[in-house]
Amino acid sequence: MSAVGGLAWRALHALLRALLCLQRALLAAPRAWLRRRAAASCALLGPAARALAFPGAARGGRRPGRRRTGIRARGRADGRALQKLPLHVGLVVTEEEPSYADMASLVVWCMAVGISYVSVYDHNGIFKRNNSRLMDEILKQEQELLGLDCSKYTVEFASQDKADQVLNCQSTLKVLSPEDGKADIVKAAQNFCQLVAHQQRTYTDLDVNVLGNLLSSTSGFPDPDLVLKFGPVDSTLGFLPWHIRLTEIISLPSHQNISYEDFFSALHRYAACEQRWGK
Repeated sequence: MSAVGGLAWRALHALLRALLCLQRALLAAPRAWLRRRAAASCALLGPAARALAFPGAARGGRRPGRRRTGIRARGRADGRALQKLPLHVGLVVTEEEPSYADMASLVVWCMAVGISYVSVYDHNGIFKRNNSRLMDEILKQEQELLGLDCSKYTVEFASQDKADQVLNCQSTLKVLSPEDGKADIVKAAQNFCQLVAHQQRTYTDLDVNVLGNLLSSTSGFPDPDLVLKFGPVDSTLGFLPWHIRLTEIISLPSHQNISYEDFFSALHRYAACEQRWGK
């Protein structure tokens, strides 16, 4: 009986193994069929995609919005389509590794839609220390993105030295660092105290407008209407603390590889928001 039982057990075990193999084969069949269908589709559509040069195909998979065509035509139309357009936009990077190319694209996109004042800021002061590199990239992107129309979108590189500024420009750019924030407020307060000490002012003269006029970092610039903050940090990290008390702040994940669509979506959100001015 034990021999018969052993044979029966081995037969049952072999049957179960056969059933498991059959189950695996049945489950694998649809996947193999789908893989064959996908391979066939790629073989048919691949040449067509390369012939059409879909955005990103030649740029290592960059997002479609990074394609440098169509911005010249879209920029002005998009700016006019918005219910309201910010006069001054602050571009605040809280990431540790700023991208000159992506920041230059953002600046030129601001120019293209008709924004008059742009401030660039990172909390480490990298852009300001390498100001010439950023400016060269902006000029390059201006030619690349705006093409033959670049003469209509001249950018002014504002500096503390008025002689360095270019007049009659459509857009004005300032590159800022933390020293232009709290440190500038302290300097303005010291200047006001000196004026009081020399009897050119009295302490009762101090108000919002007087202090604003004493701030040198944004001389000739209106307060930002909109700040686009890039990065995971939930803070503007010292960007013009005196000037952004009524500013709309919109956070975006990163400025690196940002698309024009992401940029314009943020402008659209600003245009749709209701600003109560502290009320």
